Amino acid sequence: MLASKYDSLLLDLDGVVYQGSEAIVNAVESINKAASLSIQVGYLTNNSSRRAETIADQLIGFGIQATADQVVGSASAGVMLLAKKIPSGAKVLVVGGDGLKHAVAEQGFEVVDHASQSPAAVIQGFSPDVSWRELAQASFAIQGGAIWIATNQDWTVPVEQGIAPGNGTLVGAVHTAVGILPEIAGKPFRPIFDQALLQLGIKNPLMVGDRLDTDIRGANNSGLDSAVVMTGIVTRKELLAAGKEDRPKFILQDLSGLFDAYQDPKTTKRGAKSGDSTVELLGDRVVIVSGNPQSLDTLKAACHVIWTSGRPIYSLDVDASIYS
Repeated sequence: MLASKYDSLLLDLDGVVYQGSEAIVNAVESINKAASLSIQVGYLTNNSSRRAETIADQLIGFGIQATADQVVGSASAGVMLLAKKIPSGAKVLVVGGDGLKHAVAEQGFEVVDHASQSPAAVIQGFSPDVSWRELAQASFAIQGGAIWIATNQDWTVPVEQGIAPGNGTLVGAVHTAVGILPEIAGKPFRPIFDQALLQLGIKNPLMVGDRLDTDIRGANNSGLDSAVVMTGIVTRKELLAAGKEDRPKFILQDLSGLFDAYQDPKTTKRGAKSGDSTVELLGDRVVIVSGNPQSLDTLKAACHVIWTSGRPIYSLDVDASIYS
């Protein structure tokens, strides 16, 4: 099985384990199966608004065996960056939720909320309650010389009702005011991955996520293998068009695929074959020769054909039934 090739699993949360307050299909059973097989599981999240204990409690509520020590968040990664740049006890203006404020205070910094208090740094994370006032105070502090760290730059976040603006949108608002960009602690940047390896004591994890621009790119940037699941943000069309830095090593329908014997697509004379699906490149056309257009095997075969063609997606006429 795929999971047995690694010493651990690093799972993104939103779009992989749950969406809002609902567990994703096969997630609970798969994570508990990993535990039963003594496969270490860590949770790597760009969400900095909640404490690790709160996230662990949510997982337990789904029926997953979990502890706070398994949760590696962008809040802790961001605070580690702060600790390298400013002295302990320094004032930090925090824009974000309780989880981020707790992490900053726990590290020994003084949490403030107003630029007039002369903070040495601003750390910005996502919270649905972030207001214009907080963004304005962050802008004033940065203009006054405070260093600026953002926990992540996710442009969107999946919730029960659909896709909503994420921290990247709020960071963009501050950027518009101050004219500079922050240092990013979360995915796809290395600090959060380095924190995960250190905190969990692991060396060879498989990163599993639902976003190409954070989960997969971050794993690739950090020299880790990655798998994408089709249960969150990523679409079939986006996956087909993925650039080299955003391409996962494995494509799974959901977490249950971790316990199957993964089969890579096989190169054929004109294309690729995966399971019962065959996809070929005929001139400029990417066509299905056999298989269900909506199957995971067809998607895997089509990705293989496009990714190995050496040609940009816009130069190809891809059969719409593969991604519609």
